Amino acid sequence: MAGRRAAHPDVELHHEVVRGHPVQVLTQASAHALGLIVGTRGRGGFTGMMLGSVSQGVLHHAQCPVITVPHPEHIQQRSR
Repeated sequence: MAGRRAAHPDVELHHEVVRGHPVQVLTQASAHALGLIVGTRGRGGFTGMMLGSVSQGVLHHAQCPVITVPHPEHIQQRSR
C-alpha cells in the first residue's frame, strides 16, 4: 500500500488486523462504513456462483453498500 499511499497522499488510509469469521467481522465494520469492497475469485460457471461464501454473506448482512471486485485472472478468462 505504500506506493498507493504515496501516489494519493490526500486519501486517508487505516490498517487494522482483526480476528474472527470474515463475514461477521466485515458485517460489524459495515455499521460504521460508507461502503465495503470485497474481492471475489469468481470460480463458478454461472452468474449466481460468481461470489464466494464471504462475498455472499457480506452482501446479505452488510449495513452499507457493498462492491464486489473479481479477481484479475477471472476478468482475463471471460474476455477471451
